[in-house]
Amino acid sequence: MRPRSAARVAATAGLFVTVCAGACGPTVDLTKGLQVEVVRTGWYDMGIVKGQNKLVPSVAFRLKNVSDHTLSTLQVNALFRRVTEQDEWGSAFVTAAGSSGLPPGGRTETLMARSERGYTGADQSRQEMLKNTHFVDAKVELFAKYGSTQWVRVGEYPIARELITK
Repeated sequence: MRPRSAARVAATAGLFVTVCAGACGPTVDLTKGLQVEVVRTGWYDMGIVKGQNKLVPSVAFRLKNVSDHTLSTLQVNALFRRVTEQDEWGSAFVTAAGSSGLPPGGRTETLMARSERGYTGADQSRQEMLKNTHFVDAKVELFAKYGSTQWVRVGEYPIARELITK
């Protein structure tokens, strides 16, 4: 094996430190560094599915980066639950900002998360479904992460008992 020169070892070490400093920069606590602005919640009209009207819980929201750091590859996972149950009823995954990230002070466009599960009814109009005595309200929990950080709960919101058509 050929011995390495001191200059080459120093240059390699300097490059390693530079790469690690960029990748291992300060971690942002998303519970403080990310602001969720809920625009609207409600029940989205999926139309006719297998011969029945279908409504699914939905949330429209924006995110604002209130930290001092760019949040690269910002993602949101929305977990929908019926208010009477602890188990997940449905979920939706949203990419809020790609590799270029969400800069400090930046705000996303309005993002939409809809559950894949909801209520169906053949003999009732959509408005009647919302008024049915067996209808159980829902809530959504939003979890966010950026880069390789862990998922963090950033909010919980009730799903309004109103019809959303857009």
